Amino acid sequence: MAITPVLEIGKSVANVPFEIHTMDWIAQNRFQQNEVPHRHSYFVIIWIKHGSGVHYIDVDRYELENDTVYCLTPGQIHQLKVTGPADGYVISFTADFLGANEDNVNLLFNTGLFYTFSHSPVIKVSPEMAEDMGEIVVKMMKEFSNFFLLRSEILRGFLKIFLIYLTRQFEGVEAYVHQPRNVDLTKKFLTLLEQQYTSKKMVADYADQLAVTPNYLNEVVKKVSGFPASHHIQHRIILEAKRQAAYSDVSMKEIAWHLGFDDVAHFSKFFKNVAGSSFSDFRKELTVR
Repeated sequence: MAITPVLEIGKSVANVPFEIHTMDWIAQNRFQQNEVPHRHSYFVIIWIKHGSGVHYIDVDRYELENDTVYCLTPGQIHQLKVTGPADGYVISFTADFLGANEDNVNLLFNTGLFYTFSHSPVIKVSPEMAEDMGEIVVKMMKEFSNFFLLRSEILRGFLKIFLIYLTRQFEGVEAYVHQPRNVDLTKKFLTLLEQQYTSKKMVADYADQLAVTPNYLNEVVKKVSGFPASHHIQHRIILEAKRQAAYSDVSMKEIAWHLGFDDVAHFSKFFKNVAGSSFSDFRKELTVR
């Protein structure tokens, strides 16, 4: 995958908290967006009903298949390269649009749809579920094109139903039943991590801000997400390092400095321990993709 600039897409392309469009509409109206790798500051769902091509998400490459869904979190770098015509939908929304209700927070943070802690980000949709999801999408499209009373409330309801359908696609999916306090603490931790991972690298840094002990924070985050807080901190730093290595030509020293490492040797050792390969080997692998 070639090293190219990353386009920054703002809070919402049309400056609204929710959008839904067909793949054909996107191809005609936002074709420039996918000419280069780019990132959004909102959540994006891409449902490929029919089509071929490739989808780059961060540093991974996925061949497009029929009836597959990709759920992108804010900040993820991606580029969708479609070969020929494609049938499907693109749904964009902010966390504020979905709302702070506990069930809605669970859909974003604890179902594995967007924060794929232990599985592929590609969701294969069964034929039966595709029919049900298609009905919801048609209703969302119709409501989005209108400006009737309580339009946002209806769209929010349809979106929630759509997300619930998606969670049912995981094989052997577990019931995500957590204490509200644990969910809230995990959400706050992940929010802080996204804001401070370049400057705060210890669990104690976040535990102090959240008024809990490091051990307690590790335990709670692991119960909710499957991994302790320390894991999230390490892998968030490595994810950003990989993104910069893949989508820019800056040196390891510059990346280390950007991520808050004064000692390049320390960063190099940290990268190898967490990523499982050296920084130079990782970058070499990119050239053959």
